[in-house]
Amino acid sequence: MKNAGLTLLEVMAAIAIFALTATSIMKAAGDHLQGIAVLEEATFSNWVADNRLQQVVIEDVWPPQNNKRGTMEMAGRTWYWQQVVSATQDKELRQVEIIVTTDQKGENVATSLVTFVANPRPAKGDFGFAN
Repeated sequence: MKNAGLTLLEVMAAIAIFALTATSIMKAAGDHLQGIAVLEEATFSNWVADNRLQQVVIEDVWPPQNNKRGTMEMAGRTWYWQQVVSATQDKELRQVEIIVTTDQKGENVATSLVTFVANPRPAKGDFGFAN
């Protein structure tokens, strides 16, 4: 007599294989979505920092204000930034770091960018040349 169907053991093995495959696919999809969220946050926070650095240059204030704080709206979120200004060996040059966080307390740092800003109106005779 020929068997026309599957045994219970064969059905259970097929279900187990399907369950393992589905679980692996769901984990991969979840990891992919989490990676996209991290990449999105990094991209937008870098744009916020870059926009703030451009504002520092446009403001034309010397030296740039230290520990200035603010917010910026981007992509439907509020980003918090802090400006940290440091002196350099050249008195006509300042290091400006913009730290961008996702929370108002500044605990969750998303990114930070550093640039150097030159004095837009250097003092005469401060170029290292003999008079």
